Amino acid sequence: MERYGADDEESAAVLRTVGKVVKSCRERKGFKQAELGAAIGYSEEQVSSVERGRRAPSPTFLDAADRALDAGGLIAGLRKDVEQARYPKKVRDLAKLEAEAVELCAYANSVIHGLLQTPEYASVLYGMRRPPFSEDEVERLVAARLARQEIFDQRPAPVFSFVLEEVTLRRPLGGKMVMRKQLEHLMEIGRRRNVEIQVMPTDREDHAGLAGPFQLLRLKEGDTVGHNEAHLISRLISHPKEVQILEIHHGIIRAQALTPRESLAFIEKVLGET
Repeated sequence: MERYGADDEESAAVLRTVGKVVKSCRERKGFKQAELGAAIGYSEEQVSSVERGRRAPSPTFLDAADRALDAGGLIAGLRKDVEQARYPKKVRDLAKLEAEAVELCAYANSVIHGLLQTPEYASVLYGMRRPPFSEDEVERLVAARLARQEIFDQRPAPVFSFVLEEVTLRRPLGGKMVMRKQLEHLMEIGRRRNVEIQVMPTDREDHAGLAGPFQLLRLKEGDTVGHNEAHLISRLISHPKEVQILEIHHGIIRAQALTPRESLAFIEKVLGET
């Protein structure tokens, strides 16, 4: 279970509500905190922290507490809320926008785009951060990244267009096995009818993406917003003129890159060399 501070009030409010539900069910059952802890395999301090909204309970905690307190699914049913509260606020905000998108276009120049990453690749990236994340923080961030990928299974399915720099396929982050699995995953995703993955070869003499990575999200109501992230800054772009510039850049980048068919063949070639 993870301890939280007050820097994310939205998450804190969710955890306080969960804690109140657990406490109410415990008191109705006539259990003390120590008794509940003993019944589900947790310490009295851990139960107390959950009830005070100081810790995010694990799915195991919620399921066990639900059974021990005869809550009839009331506590176990909070798993999704707790899961989302575990994710950083900027990730939740981006995930909400992605869930509203009918089309997502992205350009990635240094690492594989987050929506295309395997768990192993994402874990390696977060593990390289300096100053380092704790193991719990890495696990939390990887889980948040994978949760964003649920967008691929939405119905109706959005349309995706990714352009990846060749270097993202060749940089051996995590070693050969991690990269082989990542490249295989790209080929699998790239064969979906609603997904196009293009590769930007390093030897291109003209390149419209030198300003850095970005993505565009065309939303259900017709608006388009942009997003970019660098170092400690995550920026949402909604001004029409700035969005228009990103759209122009993305169109040129796609034209300069290999076609989707050529790109899958290129990824397969790199896989054979890895």
